[in-house]
Amino acid sequence: MTTKKKRMTMLDGLSAAGHTPPAPGSSMMSTNRALRSARDAVDSHQVWDLDPDTIEDDRIADRLDVGDMADLRDAIETNGQTVPILVRRHPTTPDRYLLVYGRRRLQAIRNSSKVETVRALIASMGEDAAVRAQISENMARRDLSFIERALFAQELVETGFGNQTQVAEVLTVTKSSVSMAISIAELIGRDLIRAIGPAHGIGRPRWEALGKAIEAGRTNPDRLIKIAETVRNEAEESIVVGDSLAHNEPNDASIRAFEAVFKAAAMPDSPATKVKQAPARKPKLSVDLPVDGRTAAKLVRSDKGVSLDLGKGPFADWIESHGQDLIEELHARWIQHRDD
Repeated sequence: MTTKKKRMTMLDGLSAAGHTPPAPGSSMMSTNRALRSARDAVDSHQVWDLDPDTIEDDRIADRLDVGDMADLRDAIETNGQTVPILVRRHPTTPDRYLLVYGRRRLQAIRNSSKVETVRALIASMGEDAAVRAQISENMARRDLSFIERALFAQELVETGFGNQTQVAEVLTVTKSSVSMAISIAELIGRDLIRAIGPAHGIGRPRWEALGKAIEAGRTNPDRLIKIAETVRNEAEESIVVGDSLAHNEPNDASIRAFEAVFKAAAMPDSPATKVKQAPARKPKLSVDLPVDGRTAAKLVRSDKGVSLDLGKGPFADWIESHGQDLIEELHARWIQHRDD
């Protein structure tokens, strides 16, 4: 393994914040097994043209924002549907099907006035196998944010797919990471999360800090929901009409909604009749970053920015000596994620 790959592995482990990685290749092998099982269950590997109205979608939602369907619809109308969706036969109703995966393609075709049928593979599988196939397709995607994965894990537990240990097993992560993600989702609340949106690029530490601020009762959750909805609606309108953005302002409505909620949650509510005062200094928010069950660093955010407190020790010494290389790699990864 090259030095660069070693550093990237270390950074991945640190950003996972206590998420012990599976054995090399195990995640990919697990994903491949589930998808292979789904593929093997497909009837003769034939692609069928189905009426979209015969397909029901009762799956657990794994996206907070399905995105604009217009571009996908136009692409399918122009070039055809290149990738089939996967469905399974309805267990009680003949000639009806349940969606396994391909929600966006199905919805785009439903929105089309030119395309009347959806190309689909039909698999013979039960509900458990279908959920596992959905999970595997979910894990193969790189565009799901932390909070989307947290909600997905929460709903898997709540809908009776399995306990946290079983969900962790099929997601090929540790039980502690599933437990932590679910606890953060519970602290923040599903309504506020959906009002904010996926917020790609906002990782576990900041979502956890938001949850702790809400738990401390500094502000009313209903007020935060209104802030998120207002900021996101305004941001989406400005992005659509092409308004110029302020320097360093994210061109993502959900990220702007998160930042607004994060700022509001860090400051206590004040009566409407109270005399307007100078903005209070934002209190520091500190989040532990555990690795292998021990705190490896603290992420500290204040009105001055974000800092990483590693304390003393050989790990801190190593970070210090490789700081330039690491920040360049992190910045390159951020650029790549932003452009994606």
